[in-house]
Amino acid sequence: MRRTRVALLGSTGSIGTQALEVIAENRDRFEVVALAAGGSDPALLARQALAFDVPLVAVARGSAAEDVQLALYAEAQRRGWSSGDLRIPRLLVGPDAATEAARSECEVVLNGMTGAVGLRPTLAALEAGRTLALANKESLIIGGPLVKDLAAPGQLVPVDSEHSALAQALRGERIEDVRRLLVTASGGPFRGRSRAELADVTPEQAMAHPTWDMGPVITINSATLVNKGLEVIEAHLLFDIGFDRIDVVVHPSSVVHSMVEFVDGSTMVQASPPDMRLPIALGLAWPERLPGAAAPCDWTQPVSWEFFPLDEEAFPAVSLARRAGEFGRTAPAVLNAANEVCVDAFVAGHLDFLGIVDTVGEVLGEHLSDPDTAHDDVTLERVLAADAAARERATDLVERRR
Repeated sequence: MRRTRVALLGSTGSIGTQALEVIAENRDRFEVVALAAGGSDPALLARQALAFDVPLVAVARGSAAEDVQLALYAEAQRRGWSSGDLRIPRLLVGPDAATEAARSECEVVLNGMTGAVGLRPTLAALEAGRTLALANKESLIIGGPLVKDLAAPGQLVPVDSEHSALAQALRGERIEDVRRLLVTASGGPFRGRSRAELADVTPEQAMAHPTWDMGPVITINSATLVNKGLEVIEAHLLFDIGFDRIDVVVHPSSVVHSMVEFVDGSTMVQASPPDMRLPIALGLAWPERLPGAAAPCDWTQPVSWEFFPLDEEAFPAVSLARRAGEFGRTAPAVLNAANEVCVDAFVAGHLDFLGIVDTVGEVLGEHLSDPDTAHDDVTLERVLAADAAARERATDLVERRR
């Protein structure tokens, strides 16, 4: 059986490293033909490239190119390159490098990049006819109509654990039989706190997620629940379900990843211990399942599942995201861009925790009240322009709040 060729974008991040763990356990099924990364960890990128004999490596930061090249030679030497059985991969450098990697000759592109920078690679993968295993939710959220217009049926496979769960629960079901989607949220590290009790939260506290081990941006987004708001928009776009039929339910143990409620009163649940290797494996092999991708639940031990309503007063990010999603057009791009700026400012100590969502809300409110935003169509140029304008406005507001 011919191995499935995979291009992995964001290889040194949380999703990327776990994807390579899955591939390492299934080398008879998968072949890595391209890796893309920002360039912040040259040594790790070099180890990945040589361990999987990858012919192409793409690096976004031009300043990191020399470090990556040196790391590749150092790793090759460490592995006995002088014996002649190793190859040094071709190196692509620059802001379009990941987009070029997404066009590689392969069957699957796994986009595990973080943020709006994943949009062009997402579009490139779909244009090239590749199956897109999408962990970079931002590219779908900000480029919704552009991504959906390009995606053929079955070409877009969600990798977020919540949307993977929904996709599994919806397999073989008729969409008209769905009453609502229930997206679960752990509640993050501050579940149960009031808004007043969130005023002095530090980046270190926000990074201490109780159930998931993720990258810094998504971890802080989980603490503010911005991530859950983005996931509501993502669910709407992936499954064509109205926002009035998508609810968020807090489930602290993160074992139930999402649920689908049907018109007859039944609810389909997808449950597994919190381990991203399971949805990653499904994304790579969809619609097949990879045996042993992750450990199952242990049903020999007593267990209970708790669910709570979302406290939207303390965590208004989900309502804010609904507002952006319902408006559509470039509003989701504005929401995401402003949030990325505010998260960076929070980590740097330039913005307080509550200021993240408050500032995002202010930027979004200004955008929605601007009559020039009510365009009927969404183009890549308009999305990128809205993204840039939102970043500039958010930066200005952060400076004023300091």
